[in-house]
Amino acid sequence: MLNRTKWDLAPIVRPIRVGVALALAGVLAGSGVAWAQPAAPDTAQAMQSTATAHNTVTYDRYSLKLDGKRVYIWSGEFQYWRLPSPSLWRDVLQKMKAAGFNTVTIYFDWGYHSPKEGVYDFTGVRDIDQLLDIAKQVGIYVIARPGPYINAETDSGGFPGWLSTMKGQARSDDPEYTAAYMQWLTQVDKILARHQWTNGTGTVILYQIENELYDGSPSMRKYMQDIEQKVRADGITVPFSGNHNGTFISGVGAVQVPGWDDYPQGFDCTHPERWNPVRDYTADKQTLRGSPLYFPEFQGGAFDPWGGPGYAACRKLTGPAFERVFYEANIAAGSTMQSFYMTYGGTSWGWLAFPGVYTSYDYGAPIDESRQLTSKYYQDKLLGYFVDTVEPLTKTVRLTVRQPTDAALRLDGRINPDDGTQVYVLRHADSTSESQAQTRVWLDLGCVQSAHGPAAQHAKTVAGCATGAPGASSAYVLVPQQPGTQIALDGRDSKLLLAGYHFGGQLLDYSTSQFLTDVVDGDAATAIVYGRDGDAGETALAYASAPTVRLLSGQATWHWDAAAHRLRINYVHAKGTIALDITSGTQKLLLLAMDRVGAERVWKLDTAQGAVLAIGPYLVRTAGVQGDTLQLTGDTSAATSLQVFAPRGVSRITWNGQPLTTVGDAVGALTANLAGPAPVTLPELGAWKFAAGAPEIAPTFNDSRWRVADLKSSNNPNWNHKLPVLFADDYGFHYGDVWYRGHFVAKPGQKGILLRAGTGKNGVYTAWLNGHYLGRATEGSQYFNVDPADLRIGRDNVLSVLVSNMGHNEDWLHDGEYKQPRGLVSATWLGASAPIEWRIQGARGGEDVADPVRGPFNNGGLYGERHGWSLPGFPDGKWHAVALPNRVDEPGVDWYRTTFTLALPRDQDVPVALKIEDAPNRHYRALIFINGWQFGRYVNALGPQHEFVLPPGILNPDGENTIAIASWSTEHSGGLGKVSLVELGNYRTALHVEMVKSPGCKAYAWCGK
Repeated sequence: MLNRTKWDLAPIVRPIRVGVALALAGVLAGSGVAWAQPAAPDTAQAMQSTATAHNTVTYDRYSLKLDGKRVYIWSGEFQYWRLPSPSLWRDVLQKMKAAGFNTVTIYFDWGYHSPKEGVYDFTGVRDIDQLLDIAKQVGIYVIARPGPYINAETDSGGFPGWLSTMKGQARSDDPEYTAAYMQWLTQVDKILARHQWTNGTGTVILYQIENELYDGSPSMRKYMQDIEQKVRADGITVPFSGNHNGTFISGVGAVQVPGWDDYPQGFDCTHPERWNPVRDYTADKQTLRGSPLYFPEFQGGAFDPWGGPGYAACRKLTGPAFERVFYEANIAAGSTMQSFYMTYGGTSWGWLAFPGVYTSYDYGAPIDESRQLTSKYYQDKLLGYFVDTVEPLTKTVRLTVRQPTDAALRLDGRINPDDGTQVYVLRHADSTSESQAQTRVWLDLGCVQSAHGPAAQHAKTVAGCATGAPGASSAYVLVPQQPGTQIALDGRDSKLLLAGYHFGGQLLDYSTSQFLTDVVDGDAATAIVYGRDGDAGETALAYASAPTVRLLSGQATWHWDAAAHRLRINYVHAKGTIALDITSGTQKLLLLAMDRVGAERVWKLDTAQGAVLAIGPYLVRTAGVQGDTLQLTGDTSAATSLQVFAPRGVSRITWNGQPLTTVGDAVGALTANLAGPAPVTLPELGAWKFAAGAPEIAPTFNDSRWRVADLKSSNNPNWNHKLPVLFADDYGFHYGDVWYRGHFVAKPGQKGILLRAGTGKNGVYTAWLNGHYLGRATEGSQYFNVDPADLRIGRDNVLSVLVSNMGHNEDWLHDGEYKQPRGLVSATWLGASAPIEWRIQGARGGEDVADPVRGPFNNGGLYGERHGWSLPGFPDGKWHAVALPNRVDEPGVDWYRTTFTLALPRDQDVPVALKIEDAPNRHYRALIFINGWQFGRYVNALGPQHEFVLPPGILNPDGENTIAIASWSTEHSGGLGKVSLVELGNYRTALHVEMVKSPGCKAYAWCGK
């Protein structure tokens, strides 16, 4: 994920290396695969398994090919580590597949799997074997991105915590770093290798090398080459991809399928109405002589910082209009590989986040954090179905076009040089314009290979069009042709127009409506077009002679042009479906015209017997045919109708395993009614128990088992070579809050102490002297006055300091920023000085994780975390009862616990969140645990997050649940506000959720001790 600050609105700078077709000389070590320069720009470069020639990933300057077949890669980013409930991995991937995404792009987080050098965990919620198996079962390709560095607004950009103590420079060819990342690649590659397309055993089709590395210096090129050689030696045989914005197109370290990341709207969600103009990618395309134009990360949303406006604003900034204009502009530029970051963002649970973002990583994505479908999802689906259906789009060249009758608009065209299929993109010349427009456009129908006439002449005409030569064709037609009608275009909008498209014995001359999809069943075909409610539409089809037309529903007119051999159909898009039956000889076409809302509820699914169209429900997940029965699974948000166009021979339908009563309708579909979800009621949260949770403040607290801060040196480049070394990472405490206790013998004249701490942005630390509160500070240095009355002269005194860790910085510029210290940095007396012996305590066990099921990111160093207060079954019988909201006037840490029981219907998916409400003048930050899993970091006075999604599998929807909240009052106005459960949605579903293993207190000998 490209690292941009909230305030950086400047266009993203992309280093470009102008070059010719990629040539990677020689044989990469250990690969057994030779790469050679292509003989011509459009000669495919193949990467195939030595075991079989049947599973291949090849490519040329037009598109990727799988087993020789061109594929338009329509992909979205999903990060399994931000959704630690494997049952929900299937849910998200099924929703992506249902939206027309044929590929999922996945970062693999090194730090998530490695709590300690040489220790790797791929079990439980880290089981990527299971993840990739699910991807294969769902039928979605995978682009793997294992780094070693990933960025992604996650702690250290995906580096493990232990790497911060390394002396060498990360993201370089430094030997120490090389030895470290090769550990990771060895572990992850052996899993990815088993799931490669080229093995015939999986769906991994590309492997990205590193991430957003824009430095093309010799040392960085060697670093890239070293990774490539290691990965080949590990058995990876699919092509290498990159998101290096032109840096590694050619030369040492080059990747086979280079790509560009672009976030044209930036990340300032505080102004969601602001738009940046569409960027022209022609120059980028020109540099790619031997591979397709690829966007490994094109903007699918935006991250929101602490104190930001919230993700509703980010979803508006990058909403459906943005998707139409910018994604279609990429099509106009000739891109056949687009991946959107994010498609499902998820949750930065535990301490996964870097300092710039809070717990929610919703990202304003098409599928929101609670896995609900948004308006962006449906827009992605409309485009996804188009690029999946119109296969000629995978090989196109730019088409010379005449501009629209409205000079304020712009028309771009592309044509398939083999069959003449044309696609046009119509938008405002000023893509930021908010003006409404009406226009007609010129389409060169002479470039269409007609269903009639001399084939050789048409082939010659198409070849002329493909060169873009002026005058290659003279058959321009101004559309729409019906007098008094025009194409309507909103401000900040775009339309795809399709012409010259062959399907199922039919030839679509053109349509001013948006083409959604088609289904062919023998000599019968169904096609769907759509438009805005109230917009005029015109669709023309070519026939050798006049066809028979019957209007089955809605209103439409039609006209036969015998000279042009063209049937022209005119209609107005409206709620409901306009259906026409068109017969020409033995060929039959069912043409359906809908409004955009109706098209959004069309679901196309493939079965072994042919494609299925299911219309109406909130979601259709899967389809299969058994005998005469079509078996559908999916979700409903309310009672709804189901309309199905099924393969021949299907007469019965089941929905989520239950038979439906069906009847035929006027257009030949089977229809039925589907039930919606039953209402649910969530319990009120009460019976809260309370306990003070910072005994470390008291001078009498026994810290004898804590780690003495006695290191004599540090590899951290920020160390000033003064003792003692206090950095938390150097003592193995990488995540969460850390306690320091400093013992000293007080002297007269000690006026105060200057503390310096590293917390990360928006962090805080608080200090006490012999139990007396000294104050709070944000990251950096702070002087604390010492009241002489609080000092015990000549005796042992204790400074207690609690330091937050908001996560480690990313290393986007490979400058070592991820090593910025966390924890205390220094302590200096003013006035009389006294040596301090510091002891440090973070998460129990440090790198030897005490709770391996939940992993290293789940717990920090609070007393309650170290003793199991967050876990189910913790014996809290001696805690005090308390009602919320609860006001606390003394700074410190307090814990609150309650249990509640859910009995949600087992065939319903009810996304639930925990909500905290309080006045913003209360200064505290809270950690929220559900069944022992930390799923929320809340900062009351900062925000913006007040609702925390509790995913099923972590939350038990049919049983008892435990909530534990640790509230750190950083001033005298602390406590905890009102806490409640919130229903975010309700769906009757086919989703089956298995509970994640969540050990309780009894599973760990240290709990409660």
